[in-house]
Amino acid sequence: MTKKVPLGEDRRAAIADAAIHLVATRGLRGLTHRAVDTEAGLPPGSTSYYLRTRAALLTACVNRMLDRDLTAGTAPPAVNPDLAELLVGMILNLVRERPDDLIARYELSLEASRQPELRDAIIQGGRRLRERLAELLAALGIPDAEVVAWPVAAMMDGLLYDRVAGAGSTLSPEAYEHAVRSTLSALLAGLRHA
Repeated sequence: MTKKVPLGEDRRAAIADAAIHLVATRGLRGLTHRAVDTEAGLPPGSTSYYLRTRAALLTACVNRMLDRDLTAGTAPPAVNPDLAELLVGMILNLVRERPDDLIARYELSLEASRQPELRDAIIQGGRRLRERLAELLAALGIPDAEVVAWPVAAMMDGLLYDRVAGAGSTLSPEAYEHAVRSTLSALLAGLRHA
């Protein structure tokens, strides 16, 4: 049985997914148009047809991860949800289900310090995610949600980074989950009473 080759938007998604995987597993040096074609199982030249430049390829990675983040956050919360549990669930899902995205995000973030176009894509994506977080915080009764969404997101980013690239990677899954849950619970309790 031959593998079905994606077309159109499906092909763009397959290219971005393959590029993200390459960045996560080989670093930015391992990311070439040819390597993406091979990783995605596409005919040679496919990636360069859709994304002519390396900058376009890097930006496509950022945009694909953002789309996944926004899609993952579209499910309506349960009636009277526990905000700490929602945020813990977001973090644990990313760590378990999308580790390539996390590693690639950090690689791309460092590269963005030298590439204004990529930096702009990361900043715009971060704004959209923080706006979504602010909406969730406000809906669940956190005062000044727009103001606190930024440091809450930064803390969540730190917990994620530590798990994939820091000392948190040495914790057992249970210990990491406990640390994330207790940290977020304490933070949110403080925000509710601020």
